[in-house]
Amino acid sequence: MSPQPLPSGQDEYRILREADLRDYLAQLPAIARQLGGAPTTWSIGEVGDGNLNLVFIVRGRDGSIAVKQALPYVRLVGESWPLPLSRSHFERLALTHQARLAPGLVPAVLHHDETLALIAMQFLEPHIIMRKGLVAGTTYPRFVDDITTFLARTLFFSSDLAVPAAEKKEGIAAFAGNHALCKITEDLIFTDPYRVAEQNRWTSSWLDATAARFREDLDLHVAVSRLKLKFMASPEALIHGDLHTGSIMVTERETRVIDPEFAFYGPMGFDIGAVIANLLMAYLASAGHERSPGERQAFEEWVLGTVESVWTEFACKFVELWRTEGKGDAYPVTLFAGAEGAARLEAERQAYMAQLFQDTVGFAAAKIIRRILGLAHNIDFELIEDPKRRAVCEARSLRLARGMMVDAAKFPTIGSITKTAQALRDWQPDFAG
Repeated sequence: MSPQPLPSGQDEYRILREADLRDYLAQLPAIARQLGGAPTTWSIGEVGDGNLNLVFIVRGRDGSIAVKQALPYVRLVGESWPLPLSRSHFERLALTHQARLAPGLVPAVLHHDETLALIAMQFLEPHIIMRKGLVAGTTYPRFVDDITTFLARTLFFSSDLAVPAAEKKEGIAAFAGNHALCKITEDLIFTDPYRVAEQNRWTSSWLDATAARFREDLDLHVAVSRLKLKFMASPEALIHGDLHTGSIMVTERETRVIDPEFAFYGPMGFDIGAVIANLLMAYLASAGHERSPGERQAFEEWVLGTVESVWTEFACKFVELWRTEGKGDAYPVTLFAGAEGAARLEAERQAYMAQLFQDTVGFAAAKIIRRILGLAHNIDFELIEDPKRRAVCEARSLRLARGMMVDAAKFPTIGSITKTAQALRDWQPDFAG
């Protein structure tokens, strides 16, 4: 989809308010037809609860759409933290790529305006943000199959295992300009939680000692620095870059992945680890949302089972794609002829997946730590009203995450992670030490 010209001769970026957006959309015939009725009857509300952008829901007589506009700064912080508007361009590119490879698992792009850094897209209803559903203790039967299909197909088909080297390099080049958002990840996930940083925050005073220990833990600093280097220097596939449960919308029957503005060519384990990390946090936060002991047991069992299935089903789908669609320049099949060659190639596939799992473990740990000791937190913990109770849940998560990051080899299987998480479910931290 090529960029669309601005109506009414406008050729400069401006932040749209409800009235501005109404006038703008009214001059887009396809959008106006989809909404239906007179523009004066459309209801428009700004609903963005994320850290970066404006998000509007526009409802007309015949239909509804979502409109997302990038702001020239980080919304969570304000104008003191400027941010390029080009992230909207990369988000549209990523959505187009994902829609082609994983149809039905992302919202359809209806209109894109490069100058206004604006995307109009399919409005998802009755979908809700998955994180909100998890806080409420809701389970989602379709989620595992959908998210593992999304991960396996978007990662595999943008990797050297599937495409020629020239095509892969062109993809890397197309997203190379998204470095400002990569820098946010490099700082907020891999650096700031481990040092004194003005924007860090945590549940004080309960976690003060823990935060101080993390700032002094050189084993942790080495481990996270290795992960940071892999994030910066391993363009394995086009990754979503921010695949947490706030970037997934769900019903019991459908899953949609949204907000890929952090997309770039990076390590596959970062996306997989993000999904697993957010499920682990949902599990360990669950105790803080209990009104009576044991009332969320069935939900918690589902979450742990989902953590395990996300990895195992992803791995099965990814390897099967490699077996049937492995047409990239990596591992050319002509080098593995005959029964012995096929067996050696299969062994190499399993070794590849074992390394990918170790990457996933480390990146999941980094995502947990940043959500507790860094700038941007999540409602899994934040909606636990009692600060001590919240800190207990967070301390359990930090204990799990440190072990996963520093001793990743001690977690050879996904089951070893869920077993450790389950053991920590009732662990009581000593906040005095």
